[in-house]
Amino acid sequence: MKIATIRDRALVWLVREHNYKPPELHGMNLADQEAGFLAGMDGLSGVDSSPPTEFTPSDPSALAFARWARDLHVYGQRLVDDAFSFSPLSGNRFNAPGEGAWYCGYDFLTSAAEVGFHRTRELSKFGEFRHEARYVEIHADFAGEFPDLGDERGHSALDPDPEIGYPEGQALALALRREGHAGLLYPSVRHPDGRCFVALDPGVVKNVRPGAKWKFTWNGTPEYSIEGF
Repeated sequence: MKIATIRDRALVWLVREHNYKPPELHGMNLADQEAGFLAGMDGLSGVDSSPPTEFTPSDPSALAFARWARDLHVYGQRLVDDAFSFSPLSGNRFNAPGEGAWYCGYDFLTSAAEVGFHRTRELSKFGEFRHEARYVEIHADFAGEFPDLGDERGHSALDPDPEIGYPEGQALALALRREGHAGLLYPSVRHPDGRCFVALDPGVVKNVRPGAKWKFTWNGTPEYSIEGF
């Protein structure tokens, strides 16, 4: 398996809206309009998400940014902790039961295809396809050297059947962890030409911030529509 060096921004994890709590950016008792503006400052996301250590107290804009960075850092750390503390009983493709991981796509459509597949699969168990689910994009940045399955689309860990792919993927992730690897790049199983990344160590998840919101709707069939809100 080849090793790829990446330095990529704003990879997308979709979180159910009812599990999402927006960042509290009111450290300076900012007006709601100001807090909303700061929450949307994705253009500043290239900076280190840790709070700045130096600023001029007499400069209101510098103080506001320092408080904003601190609050957003705390918010991001909470999400990382949640991702690595929760695992379904069967695990997922690259994390065994009892082990957490951070899954994300390189673009919204890839993440949406992954989420849509699993939600449709759950609905099929009940034979009911009238459903609505809302999701929030969570963006994060990643840099480093990671194993890459991009040239191994036939790898058993990428089998589209979870009964086959998940045990193989969990075994692969365990081996990679033992070798000291903190993440894995892999082609999306659900979206053609999509690329995904799974963080196996919380330390590689950087600069977490919220993005757009989306509504998935099933109107009686396994096909679903997506719209922003």
